[in-house]
Amino acid sequence: MNNMKKIRSGQDLDAVQRAGLEKLYPDRVKISVGMASCGLAAGARKVFDTLSQGIKQRQSNIVLAATGCLGFCRMEPLVTVHRPGKPKQVYANISPDKAEALLDAVLNEQDKEDWILCHLDREELIVSGTHHTHTCNGHGQAALSKPYQEVPFFKKQQKIVLRNCGFIDADDIDEYIGRSGYSALMKVISSMKPEYVIDQVKSSGLRGRGGGGFPTGVKWELCRKAEGDYKYVVCNADEGDPGAYMDRSVLEGDPHTVLEGMGIGAYAIGAREGIIYIRTEYPLAIEKLKRAIEQARAYGLLGENILNSGFSFDIRIVEGAGAFVCGEETSLIASIEGRPAEPVTRPPFPVQSGLWEKPTNINNVETWANVPVILARGADWYAGIGTDKSKGTKVFSLVGAITNSGLVEVPMGITLNEIIHEIGEGIPRQKKLKAIQTGGPSGGCVPASLVDMPVDYERLAEIGSIMGSGGMVVMDEDNCMVDIARYFTSFTREESCGKCTSCRDGLDVALHLLTRMTEGQADTEDMDLLDELSQTIKDASQCGLGKTAPNPILSTMKYFHEEYVSHVKDKKCTAGVCKPLFAYEIDPDACKACGKCKPDCPVAAITGEKKVPHAIIAEKCTKCGACYDICPFDAVTKV
Repeated sequence: MNNMKKIRSGQDLDAVQRAGLEKLYPDRVKISVGMASCGLAAGARKVFDTLSQGIKQRQSNIVLAATGCLGFCRMEPLVTVHRPGKPKQVYANISPDKAEALLDAVLNEQDKEDWILCHLDREELIVSGTHHTHTCNGHGQAALSKPYQEVPFFKKQQKIVLRNCGFIDADDIDEYIGRSGYSALMKVISSMKPEYVIDQVKSSGLRGRGGGGFPTGVKWELCRKAEGDYKYVVCNADEGDPGAYMDRSVLEGDPHTVLEGMGIGAYAIGAREGIIYIRTEYPLAIEKLKRAIEQARAYGLLGENILNSGFSFDIRIVEGAGAFVCGEETSLIASIEGRPAEPVTRPPFPVQSGLWEKPTNINNVETWANVPVILARGADWYAGIGTDKSKGTKVFSLVGAITNSGLVEVPMGITLNEIIHEIGEGIPRQKKLKAIQTGGPSGGCVPASLVDMPVDYERLAEIGSIMGSGGMVVMDEDNCMVDIARYFTSFTREESCGKCTSCRDGLDVALHLLTRMTEGQADTEDMDLLDELSQTIKDASQCGLGKTAPNPILSTMKYFHEEYVSHVKDKKCTAGVCKPLFAYEIDPDACKACGKCKPDCPVAAITGEKKVPHAIIAEKCTKCGACYDICPFDAVTKV
């Protein structure tokens, strides 16, 4: 690290870029393993170690590298093989045993065709607007796998924020620069006035990706014009939505894009210090960030007199305790300052008086990651993507009852139907789509009847949901919407800072009412009270999190009213989720008396012998569902 020569000119940056391209595309075989959190959870570490040991044992000169998440989490661990003269190949669901066999195949210039997810004959280099082509030298050019661009999961994606994730080693700044990293910072500092930079961001139409959707350029302009001789830029990496991991994946796979974006923002605003506020629950992302900051300092891309321009800017990390309310700007500032994480009344807004009462500009990870591309390609290029009022792309974590789970980056205005049934390839087990919850625990539940709606800030708000940071949970017919509302209300109640009576006590009462409904103890007056209470919480809470906390309740009561009626009046849960409202029974005509269910019952509640239809003793049954899951003849039913 100490031997790294500082970059002072465009020629210096070009030299590092050439070195980075040689690392990315060496003249020998290179194998890369996806080592972000999703890959590691699927066993990527053992795969990497197996390959490492195998390469040493075979005394091979193969390059072994780690990358971030390519996005297709269901297919992890993912292994990419680069061979000069052949298309790059991506292998899916690789185990340690498969890794050994794959290594032998590579050394013998063979393919493991059944394991290939796709191949790449070219890679789009978004920042420069060019492509890197994997030229064929005559062997293996008729690839048997699908091209990357034709795989349903990737086909409709447009990667700007995720442009490098899964393609570069996050620990190697040279590889980031190899794909034109820090060229936007160089361009900005050397040839643009701060006001012009802000105008470009304004003209691009970029809006805050943390949930509120406030125009980013307007926020920068307000902060630049604010009085004060010292200003801050802050990256909000406190990602707290259940099932959301967009920010974490960017920081694990491409941390330099955030550092470069913050550097450009600091130059435009007039800040000398940047802070990345990240929850301590993200140890791998923190590790990658620390190394990236060290490397950027060593190259002179952070610190004093950046790129020999006279502009100085540095970044430090502040770890948070994981409070959901820190997603709100003033709560985040309070946490950084060591105070309880509670929102404060605005104005003044943080851009006027924020951290330590200094003008402070806060954007989230995804917002900062867009900035280098906008300044490199131009505002008009970025504004040409998306809709009239929602420009660019949005990253979503697609989870739940979906065939293809993972991270997807799509143009604003794409329909939910395209995301779920084309990118996600639909609902597994031939189940029916019931709802899509967008925007995290403060978002709304969109019914299947609205699946053809375009996804943008305005349309989601119109139907009672929000864009949020990008969580997208797909639900099928087996989900109970009353129970879903209860779950998210439980989360927001636990995460409430407690400052506002409406949020603190209101959510507590709302959770009590929803629990009564799921237990069959509620009446119609409880439904009326829940609706009125939710409206009050929305209107009377101080911060954005409190105002949106009732969204799961209000949206499910609006679009799934019949389920509430069923729970309250009929004492039934049609989805068979709320245990007090259903029972398991065995259909004697369908039961083959195979006996498979009996050993799995933890309370011995199943009677019957071989060749004698079985039955469930209702008084003993705990409704664990083990018999329902294991019966091969669908003889166990929910009644």
